[in-house]
Amino acid sequence: MPSQEWTLMGKLVNQIYSKADAEPFREAVDWKGLGLYDYPQIVKKPMDLGQIKRKIEKEEYATLHSAADDVRLVWENCKKYNADGSDFYLLAANMAKKFEEKFAKLLKELNISDKPAENTIPEPTLDEKKLFAKRLYKITKEELGKVIVDLDNICPAAITKNSAEDQVEINVDNISPAAFNKVMLFVTSCVGDGSGRKKKNASSNSKAKKARIS
Repeated sequence: MPSQEWTLMGKLVNQIYSKADAEPFREAVDWKGLGLYDYPQIVKKPMDLGQIKRKIEKEEYATLHSAADDVRLVWENCKKYNADGSDFYLLAANMAKKFEEKFAKLLKELNISDKPAENTIPEPTLDEKKLFAKRLYKITKEELGKVIVDLDNICPAAITKNSAEDQVEINVDNISPAAFNKVMLFVTSCVGDGSGRKKKNASSNSKAKKARIS
């Protein structure tokens, strides 16, 4: 049984989804069918309202803010691909404004901060980021898959999918402090602290999964 906050969040997303103006945002952009062959090069992290609805129903989001970030990504992707001032750009901007108004009311109703609690968590240091990236190459393919799924759910900005080359890239610099703490703890438990046991190096099976420091 979903909690009250997720019941209300699901209701909010359904309200947005059911609006006539939301029709272009309900499912993933069929860029092949529409002949938009530059779409994957411009939009690195596709998102749609239908996918968000399903993720909420499956309880895949860690916080309301992470779900809201995915909704924002829908509008941001549209504005990134379409020219400023175009019909689709203006439609996305209008939908974004309506969503932010409704989401702010929802947070107030639930007495939840309008900023994620993770803002109080210190940023990981450069050395910690490098250590994390290094350890990614020492975990198994299955463990790496779990890291990618977790990041995709709680910090989508850290994941870039290249469907054309069947690759998934982890951008360490885009991982939020709270998400970094969670995945770093998991990765450390997989490989040990450097003096304990080590998992078999599975980097040879994980060439499509990249970690980048930029």
